[in-house]
Amino acid sequence: MKLEVIATCIDDALVAEENGADRLELITAVTEGGLTPGIGLVRQVVKSVGIPVHVMVRPHSRSFVYSALDLETMRAEVEAIAAAGAAGIVVGAVTEEGLVDEQALEALLPLAEGMQVTFHRAFDELEDQLVGLQTLSQYPQITRILTSGGLKPAPAAIPQIRALVKASEGTSLCILAGNGLTPETVCSFIEQTGVPEVHFGSAVRYGRSGLAPIDPVQLRTLADSLVRYI
Repeated sequence: MKLEVIATCIDDALVAEENGADRLELITAVTEGGLTPGIGLVRQVVKSVGIPVHVMVRPHSRSFVYSALDLETMRAEVEAIAAAGAAGIVVGAVTEEGLVDEQALEALLPLAEGMQVTFHRAFDELEDQLVGLQTLSQYPQITRILTSGGLKPAPAAIPQIRALVKASEGTSLCILAGNGLTPETVCSFIEQTGVPEVHFGSAVRYGRSGLAPIDPVQLRTLADSLVRYI
């Protein structure tokens, strides 16, 4: 079982590592669902922690449908993130028809050679997630899908997430479940879905607010509760 924790600043990154996170998702603009952080922060976090740092590549929060100019921005960001030594990127793009945007992937993935790639919650806006998973499985560089099983919180989509876990067997993909998970309910969720990785943001922060610092006690308690699944 892997525990991924959102970090929005260097303090988040250090507290997360010290209290049991296996991996960081580094973002800014948490209230907008996460955008690409500044390259200075990326460099600082990468050199300050020992766990993998996966960096969001998302130029705006309007939608996950990107123009040619958006993609040029994203290409520049991927190049800079790779040069900073990050372990991975978190990216996603869909077409206006609700399909995985393969042209976007083919523009971005070559620049992320040697890095892990997570397809983020743009996946939850696809017309058919199982078809989308089949499409993503054709790109071995993509190692995981961050999903809540649709537009609702993950605990409301247990059958769908279980189906995605089953469909991912034998592929390069693993399912990283996020959105709506809590330390109190995550173990039951894992047992019902079989997910190999979970993603936490506000639920391990003071007051369960996305804008608050990480609560080290909450995070350590969560990390300790997941040891049984190793």
